Amino acid sequence: MNRNRIRIVKTLLFVACLIPLASLFWRAFEFGGADLGTNPIEEVQDTLGQWGLRMLLVTLAVTPLRDWFNAPWLISLRRMLGLYAFFYVLLHFLTWFILDQNMYWSGIVKDIAERPFITIGFSALLLLTPLAITSTNGMMRRLGRRWKTLHRLIYPIVLLGVWHYYWQVKADVREPLVYLSIALTLLGWRVWKRRGRAPARAAVATVAQEERG
Repeated sequence: MNRNRIRIVKTLLFVACLIPLASLFWRAFEFGGADLGTNPIEEVQDTLGQWGLRMLLVTLAVTPLRDWFNAPWLISLRRMLGLYAFFYVLLHFLTWFILDQNMYWSGIVKDIAERPFITIGFSALLLLTPLAITSTNGMMRRLGRRWKTLHRLIYPIVLLGVWHYYWQVKADVREPLVYLSIALTLLGWRVWKRRGRAPARAAVATVAQEERG
């Protein structure tokens, strides 16, 4: 795919990733927010968190999709998807912090201590923040090999996000389990691919040694 087409795809993706937020605004202002149910703050908070988790899973899926469909250009979309994931997760946190807790620090500390799923979600946000900060080309050059090591935090972050959602859901856990199965599939594929590389590298090294001998 040429640069112009990639630019068009990026623009369309940028707009598409804003649709969940626009839809939430529409629901909030239509009919005085009646569409958000009896607890609109919780509905907004949950919706933002769900979309943050979905964006994380899509970000994690970029590399496998690139290999499965032989489409290297997909990698150019990964940064945007990752930043949108952070954006929605951050909005999810801010909704809880500002609207739910009213920035009341003693209540916030108590909530984090007494409700473990909040601790898990907050931990995921803390781990995700340096990934967003270091997503620029300049930070990639500055960190060198450490950049790749740092960004492998996406793996535990996704699992923490799924765990947070699973623990937070009171009754129907089917959706969190779907996300868990997707996450485990994507992580399992990476483990399988890495194990497949090891014998190949060993074979190349053996051939090189034989040629030298």
